[in-house]
Amino acid sequence: MSFLGSQFPLIQAPMAGVQLSALTIAVCKAGGLGSLPCAMLSVEAMRKELAAIRAATDRPFNVNFFVHTPPAADPRREAAWRAAFAPYYHEYGIDPDSIPAGPGRAPFTAEAADVLEEVKPAVVSFHFGLPSADLVRRIRGWGSKVVASATTVDEARWLEAHGADAIIAQGVEAGGHRGNFLSDDITTQPGTFALVPQVVRAVKVPVIAAGGIADARGVAAAMALGASAVQIGTAYLLCPEATTSPVHRAALRSEAARNTTLTNLFTGRPARGIVNRVMRELGPINAAAPAFPLATSAITPLRTKAEAQGSGDFSPLWSGQNATGCRETPAGDLTRALAEGF
Repeated sequence: MSFLGSQFPLIQAPMAGVQLSALTIAVCKAGGLGSLPCAMLSVEAMRKELAAIRAATDRPFNVNFFVHTPPAADPRREAAWRAAFAPYYHEYGIDPDSIPAGPGRAPFTAEAADVLEEVKPAVVSFHFGLPSADLVRRIRGWGSKVVASATTVDEARWLEAHGADAIIAQGVEAGGHRGNFLSDDITTQPGTFALVPQVVRAVKVPVIAAGGIADARGVAAAMALGASAVQIGTAYLLCPEATTSPVHRAALRSEAARNTTLTNLFTGRPARGIVNRVMRELGPINAAAPAFPLATSAITPLRTKAEAQGSGDFSPLWSGQNATGCRETPAGDLTRALAEGF
C-alpha cells in the first residue's frame, strides 16, 4: 500500500470539465488514487458526486480544489476583452450584450470543508497554493492528507512550510492549468524530469511527479528520480469514464495533439492545451485577458456555437505535451498498465 492509502502510488489527475465521479471510481477500483475535481462544482453537485463515490467503493480517493482569490469585476477590461472577440461574435451571429458575466470556477471555502468532513477523503489536494492555515489544520485534523502543486523549488518549499503532507512537482509539460502561485513568470517553471529531483532534494515530504508521464516507462523514470508517486491526467482523457467532449476527443486522436502550448485565453491563467484557431489568431498568451477566472465568460458562447458544428476552434482542448498514452480503453485497464512501472 502506498503512502496515499491506495494500492499503487498513482494519482489520476483531477481534471475539471472532463470528468465526474465515474472516472474517480474506476481508478480507485483498479488500485490507483482516483480524484474528483471540485472547482467547477456547486456544493450540492459536490455532495452528489462524493455520495456516488462512497456508494461504489470504500477505497481511498482524492478531492481537488482551486485556492485562488476571486478578483473584483473590471467592466472596462471585460469590455476590451469582448472587443477582441467581436469579429468572431459577428461570424457566429452572437450578440455580445447577451453574454452574462460569470465566475467560472470557485475557490475552496469553509462550506466546502463542511461537506468534506462528512466523508473525510484520504487526500485533499489544491491548485494555486493552499487555503488558510485554519482550513489546512481542519483538514489534517480529521485525518486527510493535504497535497498541493508546485511548479518551482521555491513553491515546493513554501508548501512544505505551510502544512502540505506531500507535494506535486508539476512540470511544464503537464496539461491543464499551471499550479503556480508565487510568481506569474512561466519561464521559471522547468520540465518534470528537471523539477522532480530538485524538489526531492529541497523538501522532506513525499514528492509526486506530474507532467508528460504517459506510460509505465515514464512512471519508472519518475520513480528513479526520487518521486514517491506519480500523477497522470492526459492519458485518461479518452477513457469511456471521462466526460471529454467529442471535439476534444477528436483533437486528442489527431496529429494536432502533438502541438500544445500554454494559453490564458480561456480562463485568464496559463493552462496547456492543443493549439487551435483562437490561440493562433489572438496569440496563446494575451495581456488583455481578464483575471482568472473572469476571462471564461466571453469565449463560452463561441465555444458552444463552434462545438455544435463539430469544431474545437474556441474550445479549451487541455492536453499535456505527451498525449501518446491516451487510450480508448477502460480507466481500470489503463491504471493497471501504468502501474507496471512501479
